[in-house]
Amino acid sequence: AMLYLVGLGLGDAKDITVKGLEAVQGCHRVYLEAYTSLLAVGKEALEEFYGKELILADRETVEQEADSILKEADVCDVAFLVVGDPFGATTHSDLVLRAVKLGIPYRVIHNASIMSAVGCCGLQLYNFGETVSIVFWTDSWKPESFFDKIQKNRQSGMHTLCLLDIKVKEQSLENLMKGRKIYEPPRYMSVKQAAEQLLTIIKNRRLQGDEPEITENTICVGLARVGAADQKIASGTLQQMSTVELGDPLHSLIVTGSMHPLELEMLQLFSVDSCSSSEKNVFERT
Repeated sequence: AMLYLVGLGLGDAKDITVKGLEAVQGCHRVYLEAYTSLLAVGKEALEEFYGKELILADRETVEQEADSILKEADVCDVAFLVVGDPFGATTHSDLVLRAVKLGIPYRVIHNASIMSAVGCCGLQLYNFGETVSIVFWTDSWKPESFFDKIQKNRQSGMHTLCLLDIKVKEQSLENLMKGRKIYEPPRYMSVKQAAEQLLTIIKNRRLQGDEPEITENTICVGLARVGAADQKIASGTLQQMSTVELGDPLHSLIVTGSMHPLELEMLQLFSVDSCSSSEKNVFERT
């Protein structure tokens, strides 16, 4: 018996690799991990294409029932499907470690992930520094630690890929405290919301007497639904990113570092304001 971790890629049902599809079709049980990312198509479209029934595995299932998934893999082939690449999220390393401890063999079938696909905007992948996650703020919790990481990357001339928050199967504080399994509707952070939070942090830092490395005029790139047929890319200043509408999720934001002339030329293809000469000046000044 074998545990397969299969990457599904970024777009739709057909992005699975031939090797991945063969593994899925040969498995007795197939789980679809449904909380670290989002595929442009639903579970039904995948089931139809793979010819297999899928069991939705949310965070709770994976974190609390991982052992029962693995026990099945001890007696029959089990596939665990992950949007993007299997190791795009740390949870899946945990699954592998548990499998090894139980003596269950595993196989990983890789696929495209946002970490490599961001190259579609023309920025060179080897010029990216540490990837950061930008989380939704609440009235009482407004962390800024991700901003410091972006600044550190920028000081080293590196670009920063910002992965934007996904809230799926979240409970309100009241429901959580009362033990009610009532979940809030899913929320996905947009480029616009992420840019607004960054602009707020810049204002806060100035009030504290700092002059941040990142300003309203820092060149950024907004990406939506990378890998899908309706993917969108927009480049411009951070201020402009706070006004762009890129449509449905998932969104990512890149804050640029130092740019090679080739990177600048590529970004101009996706300029928010391609008619404006001032935008061209922004890129030239950079």
